[in-house]
Amino acid sequence: MKSKEQVINELREIGLINIEDIHLNYKVPALYENAISRNEGVISADGPLVVETGQHTGRSPNDKFIVKDETTKDLVWWGDVNRDMSEENFEKLFAKVRGYLQRKEIFVQDVFAGTDDKYKLPVRIITKYAWQSLFAHNLFVVPTDDERMHHHPEFTVIAVPSFHADPEEDNTNSSTAVVVNFKKKIVLIAGTSYAGEIKKSIFTVMNFFLPQKNVMPMHCSANIGEKGDVAVLFGLSGTGKTTLSADPKRRLIGDDEHGWSDSGVFNFEGGCYAKVIRLSPEAEPEIFATTRKFGTVLENVVLDPWTREADLNSSELTENTRAAYPLEFIDNIEPSGKGGHAKNVVMLTADAFGVLPPISRLTPEQAMYHFISGYTAKVAGTEKGITEPVATFSACFGAPFMPMHPSVYANLLGDKIKEHDAKCWLINTGWSGGPYGVGERMKIKYTRAMLNEALAGNLDNVDTVEDPIFGLNIPVAVDGVPTEILNPRNTWKDKEAYDKTAKKLAKMFIDNFKTFEEGTPGNILKAAPKA
Repeated sequence: MKSKEQVINELREIGLINIEDIHLNYKVPALYENAISRNEGVISADGPLVVETGQHTGRSPNDKFIVKDETTKDLVWWGDVNRDMSEENFEKLFAKVRGYLQRKEIFVQDVFAGTDDKYKLPVRIITKYAWQSLFAHNLFVVPTDDERMHHHPEFTVIAVPSFHADPEEDNTNSSTAVVVNFKKKIVLIAGTSYAGEIKKSIFTVMNFFLPQKNVMPMHCSANIGEKGDVAVLFGLSGTGKTTLSADPKRRLIGDDEHGWSDSGVFNFEGGCYAKVIRLSPEAEPEIFATTRKFGTVLENVVLDPWTREADLNSSELTENTRAAYPLEFIDNIEPSGKGGHAKNVVMLTADAFGVLPPISRLTPEQAMYHFISGYTAKVAGTEKGITEPVATFSACFGAPFMPMHPSVYANLLGDKIKEHDAKCWLINTGWSGGPYGVGERMKIKYTRAMLNEALAGNLDNVDTVEDPIFGLNIPVAVDGVPTEILNPRNTWKDKEAYDKTAKKLAKMFIDNFKTFEEGTPGNILKAAPKA
């Protein structure tokens, strides 16, 4: 393992000098001790470290920037998602951060992003808080002592929540800033304690470099069956991606970020960052168990002040309560973090309009259309002013982390699907029998049954009916699932209301896709629904 002196010299190379002390590659118990002694959090009755992130309980997409230089100017898809920052402004901001860190203690974790030796990225995570260092230890791939001896970070993340940018001086949107500099290979995270910014910044880095190596980076979960068949599951937050991938009958490769190379699918991470609001021990026993383990970090989970018992049903601090834990906390994992080529590609949506089928088979062209669309829906009441379902489209199921044009990722995925003859599915984990407030959420046991039948190959050749608006192929029967729920129109009492709502959602798809029409092949455009 490297000495402090070696690391101090390496930090000096990027301008970090006069650091008071470096807490280098601490393991879990030492990080607990430091977090508690610094009043960063408390220990719950069952062992996890519980922290609050203050004002920011989620990502700050409006505060994210990419430095525009010769490395990025022609490759990044600039716009509302990928905002640019000049090299000059970055240097001014970084100088302030370097000055701020002088005479202060920092925590350093040297880790990897990626389990494939050919593509893994050596990363150094520098934090002011011990609990964020524990987060990094849990979420990234931890090197062996020998690997750490030869660990030369290609990218450095510097997270300083208590440093605040000055919008007027620094040309930021607010006092919060998340800035990725691909040329200098540095990420600055200021003014926010939300640890998800740390992992998502490195996901952004991987999404920039891997396509240039013909590797498809994916915001998806992945698992592997008894016969070695790999499945990848795309889906935005709240669609069940983490829950459905943690299947006791299949080994978990990872729950959030993967690459698909010429060798197969590999995980970017060494842990999971799961939403735990209203987590059910019956429906999600594997994930629920992690919220009761020493070593897990619970973000913004409310504790009973006397018993220190965690209340996973409380949204007092946020709906976005999280658990960050290492993969080995899940019983049934793939230790290598790798698998072969995907045999099934699943796209998840939580359709709060209640009009998409609970499962449908996609052609490769439809798969590309839905991948570029990246659809799910927010439900009424989750945000101020939302009184009916609101469609949410996030290109490639991860637009905030995709620096390049969506077509780059879509073409890569399409090539992989065709090359390996992967079956494609759209699964709706949302509402049936009507929209949110009228219908009911699809039972997870039915969703699991449908997914399991698809992954087993039992739906490859079954009879289907075509949805007249969305053009989706709906199986007429699935073992373990009531036949009447498979076709969504049949579950609505008011068929006229269903038709009207379905056409309304179809138009939303079409309007959203106008941004991507230029450069998209005609066969994919023909996969659009009929408004």
